[in-house]
Amino acid sequence: MKLLLLGATGRVGNEIARLAAKDGHQVNVLVRTPEKLPSDVNAFHVYRGDATVKEDIEQAIEGCDAVISTLSSDGGTVLTEAVPLVIKAMQDRCIKRLLTIGTAGILNSRTDPGLLRYQSSESKRKLTRAAREHHDAYLAIKESSLEWTIVCPTYLPDGPPTGSYRTEKDFLPLDGKQISTGDTAQFAYKQLSSEEFLHSRVGIAY
Repeated sequence: MKLLLLGATGRVGNEIARLAAKDGHQVNVLVRTPEKLPSDVNAFHVYRGDATVKEDIEQAIEGCDAVISTLSSDGGTVLTEAVPLVIKAMQDRCIKRLLTIGTAGILNSRTDPGLLRYQSSESKRKLTRAAREHHDAYLAIKESSLEWTIVCPTYLPDGPPTGSYRTEKDFLPLDGKQISTGDTAQFAYKQLSSEEFLHSRVGIAY
């Protein structure tokens, strides 16, 4: 496959880039600072640009079969600016498969039915700005015609993949406390060839 990867300089993004290249996929990456790409990330084509710029997205996505976004909220409005551009570019080119990395805050709450975790007593975070940004991105993706999956990790320390973790559709696995960057990347990458969590958020934790 030919993939567009957004967020390749991030901790989960560069892990996904390695996995995809190892399997022989052609990986286009769109990054603001190519110099920050790890030396062992073997991208097919590196585009210098910004995911919030329509022309940059359109250039990088041309000819791709699927899109993976590991963009974070970045302390600003990157997600809410980039996601609509990605959706439009994909729909215009009949590209269906979209995988994104979200946050456990946008999963359903177990303690307060009808609310998301970040809106409920389940969340220990006092600041909700980043979660609201992820929530708005989720709503835009949900309303699209794409075949989407949003992988929602909880606390995300650096660490290699173990292959041993729990997942649950629309909820964080019970008592889940953390998940490594390696296992998050491995699970998200596997969804490229799976329909198990189509049109779903999926919580992941140990």
